[in-house]
Amino acid sequence: MKRSFWPTLVAAAIFFLAAHTTSFAENTISASEYKAGDTVTIKGAIQPGEELYIAIAQQDQFAPKDSNGVNEAKKLKKNAKKFGFSMDTAVPPLYYMLTSNRDAFGTDAKKKFGGPSFLFKKDGGLYTTTMFKLKKDFAEVDATAKNMLGPIKTAEQWNMLKWGHEKKYGINTVVKEGNKKGKVVIFARSVIGQTDNYWDEGTSINLDKATGEFTASFASFRHTAPGTKFDVYVNGDKSGSYTVLKNGYWMNKGYRYMNPLFVVIGAILVGTYFSMIGAAGGMLMGAFQALVVQTAGPVGINAANVLRPSNIALTLFSPLGSFYRFAVVEKRVAWPVGLSFGAGIFIGSVWLGKYATQYLSMKAYKEWLGVLVVIMAVKTLMEMTPKAMSKRKNIKAMTQKFNAAVKKAKETGGAVEMGSIEPVKSGIFDYRFKFWGEEFRINPALFACLGLIVGVVSRAFGIGGGFLLVPMMTTIAALPMYVAVPISLIGTCFSSIGSFIGYVMNGYLPDITLAISIIIGGFVGGMLGSRFQKLFSEQALKIILACTLFFLFFRFLKIEYWI
Repeated sequence: MKRSFWPTLVAAAIFFLAAHTTSFAENTISASEYKAGDTVTIKGAIQPGEELYIAIAQQDQFAPKDSNGVNEAKKLKKNAKKFGFSMDTAVPPLYYMLTSNRDAFGTDAKKKFGGPSFLFKKDGGLYTTTMFKLKKDFAEVDATAKNMLGPIKTAEQWNMLKWGHEKKYGINTVVKEGNKKGKVVIFARSVIGQTDNYWDEGTSINLDKATGEFTASFASFRHTAPGTKFDVYVNGDKSGSYTVLKNGYWMNKGYRYMNPLFVVIGAILVGTYFSMIGAAGGMLMGAFQALVVQTAGPVGINAANVLRPSNIALTLFSPLGSFYRFAVVEKRVAWPVGLSFGAGIFIGSVWLGKYATQYLSMKAYKEWLGVLVVIMAVKTLMEMTPKAMSKRKNIKAMTQKFNAAVKKAKETGGAVEMGSIEPVKSGIFDYRFKFWGEEFRINPALFACLGLIVGVVSRAFGIGGGFLLVPMMTTIAALPMYVAVPISLIGTCFSSIGSFIGYVMNGYLPDITLAISIIIGGFVGGMLGSRFQKLFSEQALKIILACTLFFLFFRFLKIEYWI
């Protein structure tokens, strides 16, 4: 008796579909909710003999057109054209491919980084590490792997994913998670597996190809925004979703979990240092934000445009904390110089800074500024040589009087009384005053012009500009540190106000928690710094200033990566 072929075929098809569906129905996520930073574990079974591909994608996608940042809109448009995507291309800001077949999507590659760009080629640097590079063209990804990418389905999406995970601007604007070597971001996690590579730390994949059973896990991003939802796709099919919950105090614009108390403590330390030497407060607070707080900014807004306006809180309120003592109690503020400097800085930060920073390459700008900074550091140290001191007899005499006062205070157990500014002659081009009985001369008009330059720098970096102000006054005007610092603090107040107005006009606001914490810490630090300054000699203050300038030199030229 002849058997019918069709019943057998239908039965086989039903069995195959049932088995296929059952295998995916067994895939489970260990929890429906995780705290940011927790390990996410996925278990289940795929078809025997297959490689494992688990796509984990943030549900809310981002397209360049979604950004409400003025500067970001221009930059994203240029990047879209250059890297092969459009303003309408949408991708998940956080996206991971957890796989046993990493080679299907890219390969480990050498990465050179660090050091000034004008000494190295485009892909050069002082240091070498490795990174995972996605395939350059979507066409290079084989058909099987393409079907496993979840929401990434087009060449444009692939190009934007690659740009967002491998380019610094993409990481700082869209992705917000970067793998670091030292403190330098190299690239962002996208394809992860079980390897010894630094970016795969916390990742585990156990796959039995004979049965298709697997267990895979990875460490979620510690600074994932609370309430972020993720979809999970196992070998091309959606298998579930989970939500990331809050894990600490969340800063909405800073886009990081951070206890505000740590920010206050950091601001006190930086504010104290800043008020002692009148320089580098903004730069050091910027470094604190970048290295400790890791201020990132919301998706679509570049990190710098949150860090800078938040940073200004220190360069404005730290001087206010010390100003009463300098101006009212000790009367050592040279007002004509401070106000002319401040006027130039205000104009430079509000007006010129807006235009100059649009046409200057920020990379080259920082690096050449680093060269200027190290020149100032060397010049500051040279001022302390006997030959230089012999030419500046007024500073030498003032230093001797101050040292004698310190010695007397120690012998009697009293406090050192600082000298006061005694005006001798006032004029736009010629201002003279006495300090500790020694006469000093300065040109306020010249420093108004120099203030324009400082204002442009202040706007670009979101700092007060003291790291330029103080060396200018000690080298060009030959003023003692005890006079230069109060003038510098006036200048930084003007530059901070001007820069903040500029940012607000462009729609960039600080993170409120960051700003308030920095204001509190900066004000307290300012009061402490104004008291601590007289514990140091003129020479000691200059050495501290020079060391700070050398620190900035290394930062600007990206010579170090360990801090």
